[in-house]
Amino acid sequence: MRLGVTMFATDRAMPIQDLARAAEERGFDSLYVPEHTHIPVSRRTPPAAGQDELPEEYKRTLDPLVGLSFAAAATTRLRVGTGILLAAQRDPIVTAKAIATLDHLSGGRVVVGVGFGWNVEEIENHGVPYARRREVARRNVMAMRALWRDEVASFDGFEPSWSWPKPVGGPPVHVGGAAGPKLFAHVAEYADGWMPIGGHGIRAALPALREACEKAERPMAKVIPFGTRPTREKLDYFARLGIDEAVATLPSGPVDVVMPVLDDYAALL
Repeated sequence: MRLGVTMFATDRAMPIQDLARAAEERGFDSLYVPEHTHIPVSRRTPPAAGQDELPEEYKRTLDPLVGLSFAAAATTRLRVGTGILLAAQRDPIVTAKAIATLDHLSGGRVVVGVGFGWNVEEIENHGVPYARRREVARRNVMAMRALWRDEVASFDGFEPSWSWPKPVGGPPVHVGGAAGPKLFAHVAEYADGWMPIGGHGIRAALPALREACEKAERPMAKVIPFGTRPTREKLDYFARLGIDEAVATLPSGPVDVVMPVLDDYAALL
């Protein structure tokens, strides 16, 4: 079982490069960070996790790709990933270039977790109607994959073009979100895996994911429980389901808050 960690990297949290070094030294496989370009103050959209108030870290997230460049530069083997990149809110040509550059410079250590977003105001501020966010995210991810893959790439929205560097490691793309036929159709069409939040209900969802992949005539998607609070029993349970990687959640805070939790997780390795 490979174990990674995720933290809301902010201007007040443990510096991401220090966290990356500490995670690598303790044998963790990966470090993931989330994305929010901004948080409109209207708060028309309630917090996705049901909190009475939106946690402070949502307002202060670092740009994930810039932050991960520091994490990659501070380490030699740690994989660095987005968990999650809000694909509908990004220009696919510019984002494809940034991800490919990070993957090239890190020696193929980038993983791209993508999602659709929950904050209506945030998404609409990018000129994307909330109801179309899945459609736009799909288009953007497929455009990026074409730019990474093809010597001369083209997709809806841009003419045949050159774009280098090409990624070293793919990079793998995983879709985050709750189980369901719409999400699994996205995974089966253009992703390498599914990143369910936490881990509850994965066993019941696996047959539907497998069916979606078979319908698309592709191999079974990888499953990476994301943002989980791991225990030995939970990791053993994941392993029995055929899962070989999980990502543990860390608090967004200073060194003295983050490190005790990281060390507790390290004991599971």
